[in-house]
Amino acid sequence: MASNPPDRDANARNDRDGSGRRATGRARVSDQGSQAQPRERGQGAIYGRPTQEPDPYGPTQYRSSTYRGMPYQERPVGGRAPRRIRPRWGRIAFVGVLLLALLFGAGVLVSYLWAKGVDNKMRREDPFAALEGRPAKLVDGSLNILLLGTDSRDPDASTDSAGAWRTDTIVIVHVPASHDKAYLVSIPRDLWVHIPPSQDGQNGDTMSKINAAYAWGGMPLAVQTVEEYTGVRMDHVALVDFGGFVKVTDALDGVDMTVDQTITSIHPPYRTFQAGPRHFNGEEALDFVRQRYQYSDGDFTRMRHQQMFLKALLDKATSTGTLANVGKLRDFVSAVADTMTVDKDFSLVDLGWQFRNLRSGDLVFMVSPNQGSGETAGQSVVVSDRDKAASLYDAMAKDTLGDWVQQHGTGW
Repeated sequence: MASNPPDRDANARNDRDGSGRRATGRARVSDQGSQAQPRERGQGAIYGRPTQEPDPYGPTQYRSSTYRGMPYQERPVGGRAPRRIRPRWGRIAFVGVLLLALLFGAGVLVSYLWAKGVDNKMRREDPFAALEGRPAKLVDGSLNILLLGTDSRDPDASTDSAGAWRTDTIVIVHVPASHDKAYLVSIPRDLWVHIPPSQDGQNGDTMSKINAAYAWGGMPLAVQTVEEYTGVRMDHVALVDFGGFVKVTDALDGVDMTVDQTITSIHPPYRTFQAGPRHFNGEEALDFVRQRYQYSDGDFTRMRHQQMFLKALLDKATSTGTLANVGKLRDFVSAVADTMTVDKDFSLVDLGWQFRNLRSGDLVFMVSPNQGSGETAGQSVVVSDRDKAASLYDAMAKDTLGDWVQQHGTGW
């Protein structure tokens, strides 16, 4: 015959043994061998919670109990309670993190493979291979990149064809070892300098406008001429076709620039650019930065507009989420890569990663020190300020250009 269910109050009262010590959930036996007497209701460790386990070998009976006003699931009295299955949160979290890592790793792998594909598709030359007597590299970690901007009417023309491409823009990009700024020093294309002999011996070894170096000997002679004039070793060289920047600009949905004076383009369709702020698409931007004959200082204004255009491109890329949007970033980087011919070690992706934190406010635009326009050998040229230029390029080589700018300014 089944026994009556045990009194829950009795179980609740049975919280101390005969010695007065706190019970641990099991019935205790005093030194005299007598079982502890139950205490009054309300004096248990937790009211309503059993503090004395039933005899596991006794008859199986079911009862329900409550804990803090909430019912326990019924379990057998005198038998083993059903085992509650608890989720293993540690293991679940580990698996979740592992899956995220795998997904992230897959994304990184895809991005890496795409990036390497962009680098591999870029046109490459080795302009440094045959150069001798080059300046020494004085500061590790600093970076000097020679940008040769062309305005080719035939983007399919070979870059080693003399005269097919014109280097209308020559800029040295100096990045200090701290990588917190970039100094862009524009060299006027009509600067009167000594040009070393070309590799074929047919040209050079004479004084001429600096942009003749590329026409006579391609990228190698252009690098050699700039290094001889500045005394600064170039780490990389990139030939940029400004005609291709139409696609770069359109990949950013255009750029914003301020027109300093109203002009009419000398190129079809003869656009009029009104003074003031303006939004430019790719064709308009390229047309605007090509103009020079309408200005009193000609090429100097065009250099300023080219610098303004590069700043506007960086502003747009960093302010509209392009660098954080995978699709837009790919379009932008691919368009930039299509405009460039670079040395064999140049990596657009690696440089982009190193300088990912640079913003337009971190760019310092400068012009190579000069005394303005003059006439030499019957040609209109730009005359170098030799002493000031020597000081600037010595600071560039020693990676102290920031101090030089604070003392002398940017030259504009």
